[in-house]
Amino acid sequence: MSLKQRIRNKEPIKIASSVPFGCTRDEMAAVISRDDYDLIGTDHQHAAANEEQLVEYCAMANEFGVGVQLRIKHTRHAYLIGNLLDLGPLAIVVPQVEKVETVDEAVDAFYYPQMGKRSWGPSSGYGIKRGMDRLEYAEWWNNTGILILQIESVDAVINVRKFAKPGVDMVTFGENDLNFSIESYPSSPFQNLQACIVHVQAQLADTHVKVGAGHTPTGHL
Repeated sequence: MSLKQRIRNKEPIKIASSVPFGCTRDEMAAVISRDDYDLIGTDHQHAAANEEQLVEYCAMANEFGVGVQLRIKHTRHAYLIGNLLDLGPLAIVVPQVEKVETVDEAVDAFYYPQMGKRSWGPSSGYGIKRGMDRLEYAEWWNNTGILILQIESVDAVINVRKFAKPGVDMVTFGENDLNFSIESYPSSPFQNLQACIVHVQAQLADTHVKVGAGHTPTGHL
């Protein structure tokens, strides 16, 4: 069973979130050896981004049999998701999602037609193999890639049901930014992260979208 299907089944997954971008092979191996991880999480939102290093990082992770989860630089960079996927990640995290329009843009950039509008050209794309044709890989990717939205505001928590669109696999939480948002609401309906998680879980319980209830951006558990 694919990782995407396990997520759709709302099964627990494990993400190694302590593998620094630009690490050596030995450093990655040391972290991966600690547990049976499903993904390696790396961050471009709050860290330096280098496309050549991303290709190397993803290739190295693939050698260990683990896909890479990449958090992109900014919500408004959702249109760049297809380009980043061509460099090797399996999963994308879109931070600070608050608008349905962002979800639509992310889905379009993440999936190939006829599910999305991703442009063809996976030079170093996850799972691309010599001899795979365009339609074969596109169908495989659309059934394999993992799209994750990060919820980091009270407004996003309130409207999360609207984000459960076809193509969205999972939502996670950014605890610190969500706390900033809660603190900015004198009469917030949610007083803490746990109350937000409970609400989101209730809103998405009958949907295909998994709720990652961890306190970190990777949202593992």
